[in-house]
Amino acid sequence: MPEGSLLAYRNECIDALNSVDLDAVESVTQALLEARGRGSSVFVVGNGGSAATASHMATDLMLGSGLVDPPLRVIALTDNQAIITATGNDLGFDQVFSRQLRHLAKPEDLLITVSASGNSPNVLACVEAAKELGLTTVAFTGFDGGQLATMVDLLVHVPTRQGAYGPVEDVHLMVNHMITEQLKGVK
Repeated sequence: MPEGSLLAYRNECIDALNSVDLDAVESVTQALLEARGRGSSVFVVGNGGSAATASHMATDLMLGSGLVDPPLRVIALTDNQAIITATGNDLGFDQVFSRQLRHLAKPEDLLITVSASGNSPNVLACVEAAKELGLTTVAFTGFDGGQLATMVDLLVHVPTRQGAYGPVEDVHLMVNHMITEQLKGVK
């Protein structure tokens, strides 16, 4: 790989990280703390590479934050293969998250979505279900934000060129770690 492409990728990641609105990140941290205070659950979803980020985020927020009394209750809807494949087979892949949410969520819970494109049908359907159920909705998006950016209550957007999945996914994970670090200082 030519050295120029290494520098270009690094610079694209740095530019993407520098474009993140830290006030938006702080708003998500505050929403998490409010959910914790209410005893609400936090659900996290993502499609493709963002599914792995959602799973990582759930682990960091619930365990890595060190919040125990009361805990921050976080569930990654990406992690139950049996439910995902049964729903995909029986109802369609676009319902793999919304079906779970309808069974698990209650009003005042929080949904965090992760999507580079902001256009994954299963993520969009989950936000629609969350709105019907009375959840607060959060999105981590990239590119131009897609449909998802216009549907949620709180948005952390990483503006990048269309198709820059690597930098967007890298920054989403970094923002997750920023939030987790903020939560570590909370009593």
